Amino acid sequence: MAEEQTELEERIIIKDQHTKEIDLVNRDPKCINEDVVKVDFEDVIAEPVGTYSFDGVWKTSYTTFTVSKYWCYRLLSAILGIPLAVIWGFLFALISFCHIWAVVPCIKSYLIEIQCVSRIYSLCIHTFCDPLFEALSKICSNIRVALRKEI
Repeated sequence: MAEEQTELEERIIIKDQHTKEIDLVNRDPKCINEDVVKVDFEDVIAEPVGTYSFDGVWKTSYTTFTVSKYWCYRLLSAILGIPLAVIWGFLFALISFCHIWAVVPCIKSYLIEIQCVSRIYSLCIHTFCDPLFEALSKICSNIRVALRKEI
């Protein structure tokens, strides 16, 4: 009975990961688009002192820019949002699949194989190179260098 309860809880937890509630107020909780898409009228159009248009033109331009940006974004997201979400979901699923089933196993296999090669390489270095360099160091240990300043 306890095993069935645990299995049921695990199924609920797995289901909750895919059907979690989303925040409709804060749609960028990790602030990934904080500096990219915050473009207001003042960031694009500005009139320096001495070259002002009519106040009515300025107000209408502001309203037109703001409303058209808002509705164009909503229209584009309504038309392209779901197809692009499918494409991005597929792409990230493909990347995850390749990473899980190809990249990580290849890296692990390489690390296991290179460990064997590393031991053989280390053994060869210690067997052949260490005695050679030890002998060279004993030969060169009696070399003395003296610097004299001649006038």
